[in-house]
Parts: sequence; structure tokens; C-alpha cells
Amino acid sequence: MDEKEDRVDFSDLLESLPAIVAHTEIERYLGGIISHRYLANLNSQGIGPKRFRFGRKVGYRREDLVEWLQKRSRRI
Repeated sequence: MDEKEDRVDFSDLLESLPAIVAHTEIERYLGGIISHRYLANLNSQGIGPKRFRFGRKVGYRREDLVEWLQKRSRRI
């Protein structure tokens, strides 16, 4: 199985996620597979998805989040 076949397809999330996902809501939208605390740790290491800040809130564009999930996932 090559690397592309080994990846999980998250493209259906492009239709179900809102355009902007708040950092604190990530668990709800991803079914708890990733916690907002874990994501905060990855962000502090510079390996989380692209994000933006609006005042004190952090958010993710739907497309950036799905792209990041695709790159980090693999079937076992």
C-alpha cells in the first residue's frame, strides 16, 4: 500500500464543518478524536493546522483543518 492509500479521506468534512472552526469546539466537530488541549500543544510546537486569531479566540479555516488531518492520518 503506498502512502496515499494509507491516508484516511476526510474530504466529507468539507461539507459538514462550518467555514470556521473555533479551537475550543474542535472536539465536538471531530467526534473527540482530537482534544483542544492536544491541538494547543501541537500549535505551540508549530505542527498544528494553520490558524488565525480574532481577538483572544483561535480558529481554523475548514479547508486548512481538513488538509492537516489528511496529512497526519494513516490507516492501521
